[in-house]
Parts: sequence; structure tokens; C-alpha cells
Amino acid sequence: MQTLGQYPHIRMRRMRRDAFSRDLMREHVLTPADFIYPVFVLDGKNRSEEVKSMPGVQRKTLDKVLAEAEQCMKLGIPAIALFPVIDAPLKSLDAREAYNPDGLVPRVVAGLKKRFPEL
Repeated sequence: MQTLGQYPHIRMRRMRRDAFSRDLMREHVLTPADFIYPVFVLDGKNRSEEVKSMPGVQRKTLDKVLAEAEQCMKLGIPAIALFPVIDAPLKSLDAREAYNPDGLVPRVVAGLKKRFPEL
């Protein structure tokens, strides 16, 4: 096999001919285990509301988030990122609510861990 030209004008492809060779040399594999599912949570029970800036995305209460977490587990997604909606009266310049052990995020995490300890 004669090669005319030099890299980057010529790119050798002989190792990509067979699926077996490609599988041996691939650099990246993406599986559901690599995903983190974003969840937007709000306080209360049996509520959901649209996120106006993100069509098709909803904020949900813990009881509804549990159903989503169950679906994630079935799909092999091992992690959830929580994005809480904190009520305006609880917001402060020093972010005091973020340190509240009875706040929204600690309650949601506890509920998720109780039902899905491996999540």
C-alpha cells in the first residue's frame, strides 16, 4: 500500500475496516451509567409546574420525583442532580435556607435515599 501525501491530508483508516478492530481501538464508550438526570424540585405534595424558560421541563414535588427516579433506575441512570425552587420568603443574602437540615433539598435527598439507596 502506497501512501501519497502527508497527514492531515491523508488519514489512515485500515484499522477501522472491521467492527472487531473498531471496538478494540475506540476511545470512548457512553452508557446510561455515565448520565446524570436533572430534576427540578419544588415544595409541597402532588404538584408540578412548567419551567417557562425550558419547554417540556417540569418542576415536581417529591412524590412525583420518586416516580421519575424509579424510571431512571430502570434505565440504568445512577445519579440525579437536584435543582430546587426555594420560596421567595426563605431566600436571604447569606443563603441560610441552603444550610437548613429540614429544607427542601435534604428532605428530597432523604426521600430518594430511603426508596433508592443505590441512587
